[in-house]
Formats: sequence, C-alpha cells, structure tokens
Amino acid sequence: MILLVAPAIILVVLINAYPLVVAASQSIHNGTLIVTGDFVGLSNYADVVTSPRFWSAARFTLIFTVVGVFGSWLAGMGLALLLRTKIPARGLFKILLMLPWVVPIVVSSTAWNWLVGTPDSPLPALASQLGFGEVHFLADPTLAAITVCVFKVWVSFPFMMLMTSAALAAVDTGVYEAAGIDGAGRWQQFVHITLPLISRSTYISWILMTIFCVNDFPTIYLLTGGGPVDATSSLVVLAYRSVFQDLLTGPGVAIAFLMTLVLVIISTTLYRQIKKVDIA
Repeated sequence: MILLVAPAIILVVLINAYPLVVAASQSIHNGTLIVTGDFVGLSNYADVVTSPRFWSAARFTLIFTVVGVFGSWLAGMGLALLLRTKIPARGLFKILLMLPWVVPIVVSSTAWNWLVGTPDSPLPALASQLGFGEVHFLADPTLAAITVCVFKVWVSFPFMMLMTSAALAAVDTGVYEAAGIDGAGRWQQFVHITLPLISRSTYISWILMTIFCVNDFPTIYLLTGGGPVDATSSLVVLAYRSVFQDLLTGPGVAIAFLMTLVLVIISTTLYRQIKKVDIA
C-alpha cells in the first residue's frame, strides 16, 4: 500500500518543499531572482523588522484583515439569517448576492475605480452635490484605506454568507421551538443557540478569511496599487515591491516568511478554539 502512494507523496513533497527551500535560501542571501548573491544570515530579517515601511504595512495589513474578516462575517451572517426567512424572489436574491464573489476581481476593481476613482465618478460627484466638497476616495490616504477595506468586505461577504448558511441549515429547528416555548426571545435564541451551534463553522471561516486577507494582493494592488504614499500598502504588496520593483529578493522573501509565521500562529490559535467547541 505504501509503495502505491509513495510516488504521489514524493511528488507533493517535492512540489511544495522545493520552492520553500529556495525561498529560505534567498531570504538569507543578498541576491536577486537570477543571482543568489552573498550569504548575509539573518540580516535581511533584521533590516525588515527595523524598517518603518514594514511596520506601516503591518499596521495596514492588521486593519485590512480585521475589517475584512469581521466585516464580511457580520454582513454574511445577517444575509444568511435574512435568506432563512420567507422573502419574495429569495432564489434570485441569493444569486445576486453571490455576484461579488463570482465576478473576477479585475472586473470588480475596475467597476469600483469607475465608481470612486476620479472627482467626476458617481460617488464623489454625489458627495459634492450634497455639500461635502471634492472627495478623493483613492487620493486621500485615510479615505483610500477605508475604500480598500470596504471593497474587501464587498467581495468577501458572499463566502461568509455561504459558510453561515450551510451551518444554519444543519441546526435542528426543534431547538428554537423548545426555546420559544420556554420564553426565549429572538435575540436570546441567536446569542445562546445560533452562535454556539455554528461556532465551529464560524472559526473555520475566520481562519480561511484571515489567510485570504493577509495574502490578498489583487484586491489592494488593482484598486490603489498600495498608494497613496503607501497608505494601503500591505505586507504582501510590500513583498512584491521589494522583489519585483526594488529587486531586493532577500528582504521581500523575508517579509513573506514573517507573514507565514504570523498566519501559522493565528490559524493554530483559532484551530484550538475549534477543538474546544462542544456541539453535543
């Protein structure tokens, strides 16, 4: 049996291990994508963690991830609960809600650029007509960061909605009937029944969305390119710029490894929470 699966296991290990070994080697050298360069030990990591650009990108990555995870979860949870009620054209409504997740990110970012990109775009023009003056959603650092975070919630909430809907479908409706007979209101049922019973799915969705957000390059780069003045530059964008624009492979790969370490810690913490959940 082992001999039958050994070729597949070896192939998977080689496919995953080789890039990691090469990347680890690049992170401790001062070369480029073509030339290995000289061995510099952990100096690339030291340079990265002492760089103000790194901590600025880490700060935005944290904000982007927290807003992306919990914003999309709250929106997805609310819509999943709404879809369990008897609303007109529920099937069509569900299909329309899936569009932000299904539509390619290039199309979505282009649409949002048209919506907010210039002073003549619909939303800035509307804000000007309402007396807010010229609003530069992608030129102002604060507004650009807010816009990117809202955009992430927009493209991510359908995933959370699906995860929550699947978890809610597995909940026995008899539990709610019994709670209603005991005098529990809707809010009490939601807090003490719904949330605990779908907590496993919730933690799993948080883990997946955290990974999606931290590693999300196209959502940010296609909308703002990491600007203005690095206001929306996340760690993955910073790593891309270091490797492919500044041609500093060592620091760029070092950033990627630090991101991986943080993701492992967060995922492990949430996974332990999953194991503590007692649905029985």
